[in-house]
Amino acid sequence: MEKFDKMAKLRGDSLGIYLHVPFCSTTCDFCAFYQEAPRRQGIVEYLDGIDRELSLIEAPEKKVDTCFWGGGTPGLLPAGDLDRLCKAVVSKFGQPQHEWTVEMAPSSVRKDKLQALKDNGVTRISMGVQSWDDGLLESLGRLHTSKLARKALDLVQEVGFESINLDLIFAIPGQTAEQWRSDLSKTLSLGIDHISTYCLTFEEDTALYVKLSEGKVSIDTEKETAFYRVSWEETERAGFEQYEISNYAKKGHECLHNLNTWRMDEWIGVGPSAASQSELKRYSNPADLKNWLGDLKEGRRGLASEPEVLDAGILFEDCLIFGLRMNEGVNLDTLKNRFGRDLPESVKDSMEQLEGEGKLVKEGGKLRLTGEGRLVADAIGTELLGRFSD
Repeated sequence: MEKFDKMAKLRGDSLGIYLHVPFCSTTCDFCAFYQEAPRRQGIVEYLDGIDRELSLIEAPEKKVDTCFWGGGTPGLLPAGDLDRLCKAVVSKFGQPQHEWTVEMAPSSVRKDKLQALKDNGVTRISMGVQSWDDGLLESLGRLHTSKLARKALDLVQEVGFESINLDLIFAIPGQTAEQWRSDLSKTLSLGIDHISTYCLTFEEDTALYVKLSEGKVSIDTEKETAFYRVSWEETERAGFEQYEISNYAKKGHECLHNLNTWRMDEWIGVGPSAASQSELKRYSNPADLKNWLGDLKEGRRGLASEPEVLDAGILFEDCLIFGLRMNEGVNLDTLKNRFGRDLPESVKDSMEQLEGEGKLVKEGGKLRLTGEGRLVADAIGTELLGRFSD
């Protein structure tokens, strides 16, 4: 019993379901996620594959707390297909207890799709607006215009969901601080309760990365820092609280699925390329529709590689590094109770240095990054990860 209790502690309290819908009408210049063109035969095969994969997953001991559908563009599927997917997930795992999010692109929003999602219990729509400036949207390779995005949001609000998130991107080549402030101000005035803001990154195998390598665009870290500060100013003015590096919400509307992920609880990934962290193992499905289907037809869930076996040390490191991305920070007493260990001396040294630089605050047993620390959170995470291996 003691061993079981210890394993249960390591695994965390919550369970999420992540479902990957790989279809996209076009590839945005900045996107590196796995995706497929939406051909009807491929969609039907995908839906059949989801049914097969769900039948191969052992029913979890925990009740499902959250569900998140990402992509690709889940909202690209017709209403009937969305209804089928919803019912398949609920039939296998039951209705999520707290939150069910579906990502949508403005160009794919239709009232019948939204109604199908709402009728099946979806509580949260997350829509990738990225910008309200048509010139910037065109430079990102987006299909929608600002007018279409506003029309899509009106439909989402008309159907009525418990929470609505809008994604925005900043540090787009050619974007000014004034344009970014305008994007934020408009978004925050539209009656939504959550906003995610992402600094544009140049991932390999994307059109933007090619432009970077050719010298057609460049990275300006000073401008990125200025954009971050504008984000803090505008969101605070509108009554939104930052709770993670990229995320702001009105009280009670934080994304629970992501919070549970950053706290290193458990989630089961379904669909091609979907990642899982379950029963102290971390693994991913093949990032290829054909290969994913081939394995399922053979009666097995294929893997992209051998699962990583998780132990207290690995989860402790991840909880610390991802926990520092959250404004609440981490409670070292809570981590010790769950993982049975303290910070290594090498990590303590780094913490003291960060505290001296004004990037970290220690309050009793709690650690959190300051505003200056959040500006360089990725670099801090890399530094701490290296110290764990010293």
